[in-house]
Amino acid sequence: MNAILRFALVAVLVLGSILPAAARKRSSHSPPPRKADVEAAARLQVFLDRANFGPGKIDGRYNDITRKALALYRESRGEQPQTPPPQPKTKSNAKSNVAPDVTGLDLASVDPVFIPYTVTEADFQSIGQLPKEPAQQAKLKFLPYRDAADAIAEKFHSDIHFLEQLNPGKLKALKPGDQLMVPNVEPFELASVKDVKPGSEVSSQAANEMEDQPGTQAGGPEQTPGAPAGVAIKVDVKTNILEVREGEKLIAAYPVTVGSTHTASPIGEWKVGRITKMPTFRYDKEMLQHGQRSGNFYVLRPGPRNPVGVMWIALNKKGIGIHGTNDPGSIGHAASHGCIRLANWDVVRLATKIKPGDNASIH
Repeated sequence: MNAILRFALVAVLVLGSILPAAARKRSSHSPPPRKADVEAAARLQVFLDRANFGPGKIDGRYNDITRKALALYRESRGEQPQTPPPQPKTKSNAKSNVAPDVTGLDLASVDPVFIPYTVTEADFQSIGQLPKEPAQQAKLKFLPYRDAADAIAEKFHSDIHFLEQLNPGKLKALKPGDQLMVPNVEPFELASVKDVKPGSEVSSQAANEMEDQPGTQAGGPEQTPGAPAGVAIKVDVKTNILEVREGEKLIAAYPVTVGSTHTASPIGEWKVGRITKMPTFRYDKEMLQHGQRSGNFYVLRPGPRNPVGVMWIALNKKGIGIHGTNDPGSIGHAASHGCIRLANWDVVRLATKIKPGDNASIH
């Protein structure tokens, strides 16, 4: 009998330790957000995107970038500046969908949040095979989107996984004429990049190879009608935010990726130099990792998946610029090699607001 009791007691103790652990494991996985919550978050993101306060990729979540954009939008409206409370950078926190205070925002102006889009032949004109290694990419005359889903996600400023959620089972075999639901933002049109003003003509020289030209940048004020006077860029390396100010007025803000501690972005006061559309890029691993030029490099041709994206905004420091990206998912999260990186749709909008000679502060 004593042996039986001892066995029963051990079993109770073992089960008592296992079951709570299992329960804790189940509770650690938060339930998926409700459809209404996802739409409400996407509505706010679209609202901010339209107002030129970039929320990053639209993903239907109240992520950290969206909260920063909201705080800056409120500041631009003359409200008391709000600083989002610091939150630990954990995977679960990044997916938090707790709604911020949206009192006073005209979110009803975003209606509908999602709109139908018919896939066109043009969506397939800039896609193709894209090898991973720079040595292989250097053999291509154009660095394309990987597939139509990649192109359409960027066109509508979207996280591709969110686009998949909006269109279950439709993205794997897209063809012209297919109907998709997409966020109701101003589309990013790759073909229109060449018409962006201000800007310089397409250059055959790699954007990060151009010499410093503090007094003779291409595309001077007389060539850029419509660009507002007194515009300045301010990059905060701690918050990963680029602000555009006209005098003291905040007129736009975009999430950015800045340099790492190893290859830090250059702190200081700079000037906007040449603005190059559809740039080529000199890929030098030694330069990117250690700041030392080497003879082992590759010249990568233009395209949306060029490492510097579709636009290079030079600063008066050789090799350093504000530019697009081939990986919009890295914005606000990863570390660059010293430059300031934006999503392609944001860097194009930034280029329409600035001109050579404008101040650019990195702090």
